[in-house]
Amino acid sequence: MYLTQTLHQAMQQDPDRLLTIDGDRRRTVRESRDRIARLAGGLRGLGVRPGDRVGMLALNSDRYHEYLMAVPWADAVLNPVNTRWSAAEIVYALEESETSVLLVDETFRETAGRLRDGYAGLKTLVYCGDGPCPDGMVGYEELIASTEPAEDARRGGDALFGLFYTGGTTGEPKGVMLSHDSVLMSALGCFATGDWLSQGGRMLHVAPMFHLADVFVWISGSFAGSTHVTVPQFTPGGLLATLAEQRITDVLLVPTMMQLMVDHPDAGGFDFSHLEHVLYGTSPISETLLRRVSELFSRASFAQAYGMTELAPVATVLRPSDRGDPALRRSAGRAAPHAEVRVVDEEDNEVERGVVGEIVVRGDHVMVGYWKREEDTATALRGGWMHTGDGGYMDERGYVFVVDRIKDMIISGGENVYSAEVENVLARHPAVAACAVIGVPDEAWGERVHAVVVLRPGSQSTAAELREFCREHIAAYKAPRTAEFVEALPVSGAGKILKRELRRRHRPADPRVG
Repeated sequence: MYLTQTLHQAMQQDPDRLLTIDGDRRRTVRESRDRIARLAGGLRGLGVRPGDRVGMLALNSDRYHEYLMAVPWADAVLNPVNTRWSAAEIVYALEESETSVLLVDETFRETAGRLRDGYAGLKTLVYCGDGPCPDGMVGYEELIASTEPAEDARRGGDALFGLFYTGGTTGEPKGVMLSHDSVLMSALGCFATGDWLSQGGRMLHVAPMFHLADVFVWISGSFAGSTHVTVPQFTPGGLLATLAEQRITDVLLVPTMMQLMVDHPDAGGFDFSHLEHVLYGTSPISETLLRRVSELFSRASFAQAYGMTELAPVATVLRPSDRGDPALRRSAGRAAPHAEVRVVDEEDNEVERGVVGEIVVRGDHVMVGYWKREEDTATALRGGWMHTGDGGYMDERGYVFVVDRIKDMIISGGENVYSAEVENVLARHPAVAACAVIGVPDEAWGERVHAVVVLRPGSQSTAAELREFCREHIAAYKAPRTAEFVEALPVSGAGKILKRELRRRHRPADPRVG
């Protein structure tokens, strides 16, 4: 199979169907296909050859959708750039990946000059923003208008689909190589579960489109005949309004977004009766937050996907039908149809059910490897299984429970403490809006459990109060011995809390800092 096949099928079956909505701009399948074919031809005219990497540094838009299709149409490789990175980090990724053509929008127009100064191999900048094209760049709309439609290369199979750089939660970003088979297998495998996506619905893209999670739902939505609605970036009020005004049926959210939405003062003033499916993932969610967002979107079903970029990106799915079982509320679900999942010990031997070990995954969706990192690739894929670095266990029915990142496990007084368990309890406290738990050096205990807490507006609490609250629900040795209160937690582009940034404040030499 090949990715652009979904567009050819849509053209054959319903060419005048609405495909994209971006503000007041609406485009049909027919219009989008013509623009994508012309953009692909334009990229070839700029010197892009088969297998070349083409980057995009931009906020969400319908043009991002065109980029995702046009690059493989031109027989090239995607390299979406993290919009939250500094110029130095972007230069690093562009140079390592040898990306010579980069699309930028108006938000990153000034950054583009610094990128060109920092990386001599960046030959061409294509301006895909609104307004006049800056000097020294190629105009996106002008490129499309002046180029004849190109023949689709039908790039697919084991050919490289894209380089997706990890968000850096564990250190220096790595370029994850994914083939077309990888991403299509993951999307089709999850699509086969059948109860998290509407047929012919409206899918909202509010998660960053540079992130593989959104690319995944975009591909899945393309199979389902979705209309893709884009907003530039997340704001709580803007998301609530768009869900209601555009009558969205399907949306991917991360817990950070959910928290800000349910806390928004206008959250109860919108009609969400048309919202059918909410898919969430990328980081753990507390039972308290899930209950609150379920009440807000009372007619929607909720599904959770667990995985990582290296898994394109899904390994397990907790289906809406699983939610009726209280024992599964903290589960990440069971292996998706395309994935094999097991839990192993430090010697890679499978452990018994209920025993915590490392979650490993095997299947055609697993990454090809890390770009230019053979040793890291061999370590991650040893024995033919992708080693996720996540600690967890599997119950007798095959449901997976993620307890923590292995490197996030705290050893205090000889006891293992899983930060996710403590965070789940803290999240139940009425004053806590968000939290992260880390281990910090302690002479007596080796490490002590330390909480970093964001309080709800107008709320107050103390470290002692939070500790006593936790002791009511979990063992005393797991309760935070200390706590600090902050305005916000550092997060990656995928919405994951950057614990290495929190650790750096307490232990600069910690190997987990990266």
